[in-house]
Amino acid sequence: MLFVALYSPKPSTSPVQALPRRMEWKPPESMKPVAEYWLPNTTPHVIVVFEADNYATIMAANMPWADIFDFSVFPAVTAEQGLKLAKQMMPKM
Repeated sequence: MLFVALYSPKPSTSPVQALPRRMEWKPPESMKPVAEYWLPNTTPHVIVVFEADNYATIMAANMPWADIFDFSVFPAVTAEQGLKLAKQMMPKM
């Protein structure tokens, strides 16, 4: 399943503090990264799109960052998938 994670630095930290850790960090084997974006603003500062099959993968990917970032993770679908789902849900005319 596809997920989007939004990361914002905690008030007591700076995004720069995450750089050395990010340079060394590897995602869990059960996580398939799709995209990662670094933004000039702080809320969110990082957006990660990834695939995962279970909650344990999401926890393993995010807990190493809990001391630096506040984060939210949301299930997502592509626009193409969303349009297909919307078409299925619309009443037949």
